[in-house]
Amino acid sequence: VTALDLDKPTADFTIGPAMTEAECLAALNAGAAAVAGDLDLLTIGEMGIGNSTAAAALCLRSFGGTAADWIGPGTGVDAEGIARKTAVVERALACHLDAPADAFETLRRVGGREIAAIAGAVLRARRLGIPVVLDGFIGSAAVAPLAADNAAIAAHCIAGHVSAEPGHARLLARLGLEPLLALGMRLGEGSGAAVAVGVIRAALAAHDQMATFAEA
Repeated sequence: VTALDLDKPTADFTIGPAMTEAECLAALNAGAAAVAGDLDLLTIGEMGIGNSTAAAALCLRSFGGTAADWIGPGTGVDAEGIARKTAVVERALACHLDAPADAFETLRRVGGREIAAIAGAVLRARRLGIPVVLDGFIGSAAVAPLAADNAAIAAHCIAGHVSAEPGHARLLARLGLEPLLALGMRLGEGSGAAVAVGVIRAALAAHDQMATFAEA
């Protein structure tokens, strides 16, 4: 578990960048530093409240559409709450409309520390040749700005599952990833990715150990 300045909230991204360049770089580096070179597989997850709003903003800035395309109930907000989330994301995108659209600027302007750290971990894993199992909407959204810069960046990623958050299926389609599981899960914290690891292990066991007809 990597704690990221828990006592220091990010800034209001409807009036300015959520993080300074130094803060975003520190979060990226923290995520990268958590990836050991001897891993066979990396699963990612996050703990936080309110970050489905940031995830929606990241997806909108990366792939376009409307705020409503990416907004969902998150932890279970009602229609009024969804309307507030939509308005917040629209204000954020308007605030940063003229800002550079590269991955780093998108992450620092409308992301969060935990999301930037996941992006750093995914980039480090790619450099080391380690496959990554993505969790839910927030974890997958960390890859969105990277994929907007380089569509092939998610080639080493596996979508562990598709969650009940409406934007998640749309995001996975944009990333070119087919989810292993569709269980209607809402929890984050790596739970869906952890469940998917069992399927991956079973697939590897069948590939490596199942007898052929000739051997049987």
